[in-house]
Amino acid sequence: MIARRPLALAEIIKMSFGFLGIQFGWGLQMANMSAIYQYLGASESEIPLLWLAAPVTGLIVQPIVGYYSDRTWTRLGRRRPYFLVGAILASFALLAMPNSSTLWMAAGLLWVLDASVNISMEPFRAFVGDLLPPEQRKVGFAMQSLLIGLGAILSSALPWLLTNVFGMAPGTASADSPIPLVVHVSFYIGAVVFITAVLYTVLTTPEHPPADLAAFEREKAASAGAWHAVVEIFRGLRDTPPIMRRLAVVQFFTWLGLFCLWIYFAPAIARSLFGGTPGSPEYQRGVEWGGVCFATYNGVAFAFSFALIPLARRYSARAIHRACLTAAALGLLAVGVWQHPTLLLISMLGVGIGWASILSMPYALLANVIPPARMGFYMGVFNFFIVLPQIVASAGLGFVVAHGFGGQALYAVLLGGASLVIAALALSLVPPDHVPVPADA
Repeated sequence: MIARRPLALAEIIKMSFGFLGIQFGWGLQMANMSAIYQYLGASESEIPLLWLAAPVTGLIVQPIVGYYSDRTWTRLGRRRPYFLVGAILASFALLAMPNSSTLWMAAGLLWVLDASVNISMEPFRAFVGDLLPPEQRKVGFAMQSLLIGLGAILSSALPWLLTNVFGMAPGTASADSPIPLVVHVSFYIGAVVFITAVLYTVLTTPEHPPADLAAFEREKAASAGAWHAVVEIFRGLRDTPPIMRRLAVVQFFTWLGLFCLWIYFAPAIARSLFGGTPGSPEYQRGVEWGGVCFATYNGVAFAFSFALIPLARRYSARAIHRACLTAAALGLLAVGVWQHPTLLLISMLGVGIGWASILSMPYALLANVIPPARMGFYMGVFNFFIVLPQIVASAGLGFVVAHGFGGQALYAVLLGGASLVIAALALSLVPPDHVPVPADA
């Protein structure tokens, strides 16, 4: 195993910069897809089901990409080929998305976009474990969190900025499209930012070759074949480290809460605070304000990421994460109290603090307890517990909103706050400190 040297801050920024583009594309998806579905005729109870194909695909893609990226070595390195392929596919999906003419076309493009984002994103998590020594990994994940926050600020606020700062006229792109022109332009900009940011990391950050490349190639040849891959993936699932299993509970309830927010926040406030219906000017203003709220919590996450670096040196990742999840839970629960749109920005302070921690502390807890040679695979498996709650939300939230909440999307947002409370409590299952695995494990 090659000893990893400490990297300068500028090098850590370069290796993480692609995450700005990934989050820019993902942020556009999170802030706008529910509204796009409604522009194309979906009811609020149908929205979660239309999100379902994307997480099911992620459940399959993540461990496969992780498994093969652990066993890849090319002129571009180990992880970078996956960054690049995912970025190209995601950029094409972003270009096509606002031109959707039917619900099922939009759902299919979301499937492509989500799968492509996963192809780029999962190897990025392993990239930190590959290139940084254990003592710098919390800083590396915090830097990813910082750049994710910056990308999400810009992407979430982009439709509002184009309308209110740059004077783009409201209305649709053409007589045949119900999707506003501002959404078209936002997604086109997102495609350019995504591919450009990922290319910057690919071109500026070299990877370390295996210490014994000949032995690596022999091992790869011996494990070639789809059947062997299936066997190894299931064996890896069986041998999941204990801390990872405990963190999985935290991740499940964390991301269930987040998907309640992402799927239903914009429709909830567009109806409850702006009094709009899909297609009305009031509804569009509500959706745009939802984007401002998303930009606010991502801005808070961006700013708080600077604080996470010194906090991570002083406190355990578990203590930091519990406090931050509690702040996010209180922020979402308060959405049910506010009676004016501006007050929602107070809620976004708590959500932003939680989001910064969600993007870094679980991975810092995990990175030192998984074998370096299987870093990509286990990072992919860990993200099962991002995808599984999305599947649960997509399959069940529509029924709950329609039949349990009387069609009121606001209650789904409050359910998200309750889920984050459970996640914070579940951190008691996770030990505050851990012993890194041996380098040759």
